[in-house]
Amino acid sequence: MVKGYIGRNARIDLTTGSIKIEQLSGEYMTNYIGGYGFAAKTLWDELKPGIDPLGPDNILIYNVGPFPGTPLPTSSKYGVFAKSPLTGLFGMAISSGSVGQQMRQAGLQQIIFTGKAEKPVFLFVDDGDIQLHDAHHYWGKKDSWETEEEIREEFGDERIAVASIGKAAENLSRIGCITNDRNRQAGRTGMGAVMGSKKLKAVAFRGTHEVTVAKPEEYHELCLDLIKRANGPATLKYRDLGTPINTLNFQKLGCLPTYNFREGTFDQAEAISGETMAEKWVVKKAACSNCPIACDHLCLVPEGPYKGSVSSVDFESIFALGSCCGVGDMDAIIRAIELCDRHTIDTMSGGVCVAFAMECFEKGYFTKEDCGGLDLKFGNSAAMVEFVNQICERSTKAGDIIAEGTKIASEKIGKDSADFAMHSKGLELPGYHLSALKTAAVGFSVSIRGGCHLRNGAYSPDVKGKFDRLTENEPEKRAAAIIGTENLYAVIDSYIICKFTRGIYKDTGEMASVYEMVTGHPFDEGTLLKTGERILNLSKAFNIREGWTRDDDTLPKRMFTEPQTKGPSKGVVVDRKGFESIKDHYYKQRGWDSKGIPTDKKLKELDLDFVIGKL
Repeated sequence: MVKGYIGRNARIDLTTGSIKIEQLSGEYMTNYIGGYGFAAKTLWDELKPGIDPLGPDNILIYNVGPFPGTPLPTSSKYGVFAKSPLTGLFGMAISSGSVGQQMRQAGLQQIIFTGKAEKPVFLFVDDGDIQLHDAHHYWGKKDSWETEEEIREEFGDERIAVASIGKAAENLSRIGCITNDRNRQAGRTGMGAVMGSKKLKAVAFRGTHEVTVAKPEEYHELCLDLIKRANGPATLKYRDLGTPINTLNFQKLGCLPTYNFREGTFDQAEAISGETMAEKWVVKKAACSNCPIACDHLCLVPEGPYKGSVSSVDFESIFALGSCCGVGDMDAIIRAIELCDRHTIDTMSGGVCVAFAMECFEKGYFTKEDCGGLDLKFGNSAAMVEFVNQICERSTKAGDIIAEGTKIASEKIGKDSADFAMHSKGLELPGYHLSALKTAAVGFSVSIRGGCHLRNGAYSPDVKGKFDRLTENEPEKRAAAIIGTENLYAVIDSYIICKFTRGIYKDTGEMASVYEMVTGHPFDEGTLLKTGERILNLSKAFNIREGWTRDDDTLPKRMFTEPQTKGPSKGVVVDRKGFESIKDHYYKQRGWDSKGIPTDKKLKELDLDFVIGKL
């Protein structure tokens, strides 16, 4: 056994109720680390290509890396993986809070759910004892916050960590997410909908197992130093205003998505900025288990129609439910986030879906009757809040269609709606107007889980001025920048630790050293980056097997054809020729062919021989 790992994998057949425990091999653990890596290997090995993501044949994975239960900063994270019902490709969502640590200390490294329960159930892992429980009294009756509280009451322990779904995921909204610790979500790619499809209401953990590491003295000394650094300048942004500081910064760059990405500046940006939020709405800053940063900014509505609403507010939620919808009412944004968190839809996809619906309404593709009588125009904050409810409940024609996500919704609506359905590969875009960030335009497009800023951080060199963000020059260097960060981020999501701490390590070698100290397995910078590349290529292979083509690595037509009409990025679009040039260099430097398919040589180099001949 490699030290640091619990190494126990639980297989839960929800159809039969059977529970089996397996021991993970040392090779599996060291070659794929945990989290993202474990899921890439498991889904490749075990999932039949072409299955319905919302059918019983899909596999749902919960897992952790080797670090929860140790003092490494921000290590209490967990991942949820499956074939995505939103994209039809590799689905992944990662969350913080208490679940990762409790799962690890309860004695499990990974859980694989198969089949579908006949009636609603929840899983409770209690210090190694694993049982399925009846959830009929929660299903359709309790939101995620209530479910969490009542499971803790049922077993008489406030320490129990609970990840659960609400009515949106129960209703199989493809943007359904999973909520834990009230304010933390495994948000993207519709993993909550997969839980809903399996009649799995919640997964709960309580654990007291100790975690042993290979080099305890050396490891604890480094962790203490990392904790100090995590309270230093590298994380000041997150501790002070949090990610909402991006609102005004992006406004200045002209990359704050507004009115469904028609513009990159918002005339009410100040009203929804991190600075204004901190002054008027923030009542508490909270931290996840084993985190010294406390980036969780809890906001409370003190008066008005949404009085008492409370939610954890980050930039992505502000952009999606705020500027993207033309809404400058922070009270309404806080309320909408609370609804998303309770009823479990991803705020990023949720807000972009509402903005898409608003544009459809203004174009006459939805009527008031379709929207339950709402005047669903940009800027109507009350309509935005109510339409979030309609999506969760699928209670109106428009709400039912939009609950499918923008890609499928646009296919149902037809006309020119696909041109302004703001997704890549089915996943709604995050809060970066990509006509103003040309490296990010390609980086988000090649992301294996769809439009995502967290797979390679390709916005960073644009925002920080490393490249001319308004042109597509230096394509080779841009491609190299995307790849370098992408390999590293694959490891971070396999460790699973928070990307907010990526700047506290002196270098990649030091990040590799924590793995070696915990496991005893030799691990240097080169090994780390090769492992990240292996994981990325395997998940890419999964997508290819599911039908991905080069044409899928693209952006909505709006980004190529509709320039912003005002602000610092006025008149600029993504140049398609320049975009494809960067993509060409990205594929080539990856060791893939011109169609984006990994070559046999590259697969052999990464010890992925078992993929050869299957793409």
